[in-house]
Amino acid sequence: MLLLSAFPVIEVRGGIPAAALLGVSFESALLFALLGNLLPIAPVLLLFRPVSRWLLRFQYYKKFYDWVFERTMKKGAQVQKWGAAGLILFTAVPLPTTGAYSACLAAVLFFIPFRAAFFAISFGVVIATTIIGIASYPLFI
Repeated sequence: MLLLSAFPVIEVRGGIPAAALLGVSFESALLFALLGNLLPIAPVLLLFRPVSRWLLRFQYYKKFYDWVFERTMKKGAQVQKWGAAGLILFTAVPLPTTGAYSACLAAVLFFIPFRAAFFAISFGVVIATTIIGIASYPLFI
């Protein structure tokens, strides 16, 4: 569950149901999903910009980067308007493409300082984990 929750797109939306299917207790499922989703936040915030700068030399990455940039700009209006507080809302709402990874990219692209972004995204992950746990765990046991 920890590793599953650390993967992009899957995040806690997949980690908590997987834990329930494996018979893991509700509390353990929440804890492992939360920790797994928190793991990539700091590395993504710190490494996205320098790694992207290097990878932009390759055409296939440039296409991917442009696609991510456009999507983030469209979906990141609340982040751009509200800054770190917008990141909390962006991360907390458990909808597709609004998880920790997307919030990290929005934080980097909107130049939100690391500390503010890290704490806002982490808080949003706690909220999303709680919502998803309460809403989905009982469905899979």
